[in-house]
Amino acid sequence: MDQIEIKPLLRSLAATVQVPGSKSITNRSLLMAALAGGRSVIESALVSDDTRYMIAALQHLGYEVSLEEQASRIVMEGHGSVIPAKSADLFVGGSGTAMRFLAGFLTLGKGRYRLDGNARMRQRPIGDLIDALRKLGLAISCEANNGCPPVVIQGDETFSGGETVVDASLSSQFVSALLIPAPAWKEGLRLKFTGFAGIPFMTMTIRLMERAGIEGIAVEHNFISVPGGQSYQSGCFAVEADASSASYFAAAALLCGGKIELRNLSRDSVQGDVEFLSLLKRMGARVNWRRHSVVVEGGGEFKGLDIDMHKIPDMVPTLAVLAPFANSPTRIRNVKFIRHHESDRIHALAVELARLRVKVVEHEDGLEIEPTRLTPAAIETYDDHRIAMSFAIMGLKVPGIRIKDPGCVSKTYPHFFVDLAALG
Repeated sequence: MDQIEIKPLLRSLAATVQVPGSKSITNRSLLMAALAGGRSVIESALVSDDTRYMIAALQHLGYEVSLEEQASRIVMEGHGSVIPAKSADLFVGGSGTAMRFLAGFLTLGKGRYRLDGNARMRQRPIGDLIDALRKLGLAISCEANNGCPPVVIQGDETFSGGETVVDASLSSQFVSALLIPAPAWKEGLRLKFTGFAGIPFMTMTIRLMERAGIEGIAVEHNFISVPGGQSYQSGCFAVEADASSASYFAAAALLCGGKIELRNLSRDSVQGDVEFLSLLKRMGARVNWRRHSVVVEGGGEFKGLDIDMHKIPDMVPTLAVLAPFANSPTRIRNVKFIRHHESDRIHALAVELARLRVKVVEHEDGLEIEPTRLTPAAIETYDDHRIAMSFAIMGLKVPGIRIKDPGCVSKTYPHFFVDLAALG
C-alpha cells in the first residue's frame, strides 16, 4: 500500500511482544556458519530483506543454505575456509551488512567476484574498507572509482592476511568485515582502527566469534589482533531478539503509558542497542530485567536528554520521535556518520519532524528538538525502515499520522505494523 494511518491507543499499554531475531547477529552468524566445516543450524533467525540478500549471496557462492521461514530457522552446510564458487555476480539490495561483510569474506575466494546493490547502496561509501583490504594485498576496487559500490574482487591463493589500518569513521561494519574472515587467513589479522565510534558492534562481532570457537583475539586501545589458521565450529545457535526493533515498543510504553514486556532480550545481550533502555530509564521509564525478557513501564511526564549517541546510532530515530513529547529539550550529538545510512537520517528526521510542526534544529552531527504540540501529517520514509517505524510510534499518541511506503520495514521487520496493531 502507498501509506498506512496509525490509530492512537485508547488505553494504556499492557502487552507482551516478541520482536524478530537480530539482523546484526543473523548476518554475522551466516558467515561464521559458512566458514565452519559441516552443518550449522541458526534458530530464531531474522527473516527479512537484509538476511534474504545474505542468504541468496551465499547460495550464489555455492553454499547449501536452507531457510525454514515459518520456524525462523536457517540450516547451512559450511565449507571451512574455501568458497565453492570461482566467480559470482552478487546483488545485496540495500543491505549494508551484506555489502561490507561479503567484501571481507570474499578474500577467501579464488576468482572474480562483483558486489552490487540498489541505488542508495551505490551512494554509501565503502572506500575505507577497500583501502584496508588493498593494504593486505587483495586485488579489490570500486567499479566506478568513486569509493562506492559496485565492488570488484579478484581473489587468488596468495592472499594470507597480515597487518592493515582502517578508518572506521563512517561505519563500524568496516572493522567487523575484516574480523570475521581473519581467523581463516594464514597470517591472521593485525588491525589498527581510527575514527571508530561503533565499539558495541565490534564487541558483538568478537563475542560471536569466540562463541563459534575462535581463540586468542586481543584488543588493546585501537588495535586488534586475531591469530590465523583457525576454524569456526559448526553447531546450533539461537539468535537474540533484535534490540533495535524492540526499541520502538519500549518507546511506546514511555510515550503512551502502561507496560510492555519484550521477550528474548537479556541484560547481558551482545547487542549494544540494549543501552537504549537505560536512556528510557533516565527519561522516566521503569525498566525491570527478568531472566529472558525485560519489562518497560511508563506513565506521566518524561524529560528530554542532552546525549552523545555515537555508540547507539540506530537508536537516534527512536529518541528523536520521543523528544517532542518530553517536558524539556533534547539534544542528540556526535552521530554525523548516520548521514550515510539507509538515508541521511539527520536530515530526514529534521524534515519530517518539521512537517509535524516540531521545533527542530539540524546540526551537522545531530539534532536539537524542543517540546512541541504536533500537527498531523503524512510522513515520507526515504526507503528507510527506521524512519518508518520510529514515526509510527508517534501515531500511537497523536491522531492523523500517516506513514508513506510502509513496506520499507521489510528490510528488518516485515511484520512490524501487524505487531504494532496488536498493541490495541
